[in-house]
Amino acid sequence: MLKVLDPPAVRRWARLSAEALGRARADIDAINVFPVPDGDTGTNLHLTMLSAAEAVEELPDDAGGDLVWQTLAYGALLGARGNSGVIVSQALRGMAEVLRSAEGDAEGVRSALLRAAELARQAVAHPVEGTVLTVLDAVAAAVRDPGRDRLAEVVRAAAEEAARAVRRTPRQLGVLAGSGVVDAGGAGLAIILETLAAVVTDSYVERFEFLGRRSGALPAPGECAAEARSYEVMYLLDCGEEASVARLRGELDALGDSLVVVGGEGLWNVHVHVDDAGAAIEAGMRAGRPHRVRVTYLPAAADRAHPHAAPEQAVPARGVVAVAAGDGLARLFEQAGAVVVRREPGATPPLPELVAAIGRAGREVAVLPNDGAVREVAVAAAEVARERGAVVSVLPTRASVQGLAALAVHDPMRRFDDDVVAMTDAAGHTRHGHVWVADRAAVTSAGVCEPGDVLGIVDGDVALIGTSVTGVAVEITARMVSGGSEIVTLVTGRDAPPHLAEAVRAHLAADRPDLDVVVIEGGQGGYPLLIGVE
Repeated sequence: MLKVLDPPAVRRWARLSAEALGRARADIDAINVFPVPDGDTGTNLHLTMLSAAEAVEELPDDAGGDLVWQTLAYGALLGARGNSGVIVSQALRGMAEVLRSAEGDAEGVRSALLRAAELARQAVAHPVEGTVLTVLDAVAAAVRDPGRDRLAEVVRAAAEEAARAVRRTPRQLGVLAGSGVVDAGGAGLAIILETLAAVVTDSYVERFEFLGRRSGALPAPGECAAEARSYEVMYLLDCGEEASVARLRGELDALGDSLVVVGGEGLWNVHVHVDDAGAAIEAGMRAGRPHRVRVTYLPAAADRAHPHAAPEQAVPARGVVAVAAGDGLARLFEQAGAVVVRREPGATPPLPELVAAIGRAGREVAVLPNDGAVREVAVAAAEVARERGAVVSVLPTRASVQGLAALAVHDPMRRFDDDVVAMTDAAGHTRHGHVWVADRAAVTSAGVCEPGDVLGIVDGDVALIGTSVTGVAVEITARMVSGGSEIVTLVTGRDAPPHLAEAVRAHLAADRPDLDVVVIEGGQGGYPLLIGVE
């Protein structure tokens, strides 16, 4: 029997919790009816604890408590899945805050469990009773008793009260009572705390009678406290400003429900249920840098909203989806056989439109985002399409000219993986640039620009600041051309000056008559000229 929860014990607890949740995963999934009956809470909790366990197992054997607890919380944050997984990761963070600098004795663990309940409740925008939060609160109340002065007494009290609190959840949340189940997230937490008690006392009996199969029917749409939404959106967010995270919470709260934002020190895990997944991702892009974006279609919710949806139409075996910001570019992509999703300059296309386009394009689909800001939405759309059985690859095209180069080598008769490699290679060998008239003052890599200045941008960086659109276009194109260049593509925008492309072509012809210059009327707004050099 342990007197202190030391680093080796923390490692054992993480691993045994992951294993126990793995064994109980299917049973927890089966009782998952809140906030939506999507049947994945057990899987999500298992993956969350598995991420935490694997993180601490990579540490040296002699790692101290500070590092072990910090790594446990960080691993859970990175791997957190679903509403319950994110909340449990925040509870682990609360424990880590206390125990990374305190002895893991009875008093330390007591304080850690109190902090875990506090942080978890703070993370949820609209707490609902009868959930994992209620179970954590009950655990905190149980361990407050100062009469328990041994570690084993504290953790055993936590585990026993968690089990009792889980059994009470149907009396606190009507949707659970109507379905004849307890809260799935609370059940998972009870297993984690039972495993903690097992590690400390060196005795473990896996007995969770509250994990019986559902005895009632699936809840009707009106019975859920949370409104039925179409997508679960999750992402990690790099953001060092608390004010930006606070604004993000407000935006996401207005977009959907089941909102949980956890983390700190520049890294956050964001979870929300929404109808417009693209808007949720765009909100993250305004706050910081979202990555590891996961969008899960919630069929139980969406199917209730659209019970008589038309059957899916037959789709081709192979296809390409291209995002285009101008009418001319859109026509060009369409003529080359792509399914086109249009967007306004500076904006990202709605995620449902991208998902639908992938569905029309084929069972194996290459997606050309053609803009760095569009890529995250394209990745999210690909995740949704994969949930529906499609094979999707999002190519790293950061400009329309790269998308055109990729589409030029597309061959539906090749193996899909080989086709993706060829298209990616073609895009990667295409330098991209554009001319833009500044609408604000800014500090750039080429110096300070003022509103009205003309910027020449190459591969994403400002390379030239001038006063004439034609002059900058000529100069920047000449800089992009090298000895091995063969093809130059000029895509004119709707606001391009007259004869802009001809001026660039004439300058190139004087110096490099061997170049093949292709001029396209792209019709895009914002950029008088897009340039590609292959």
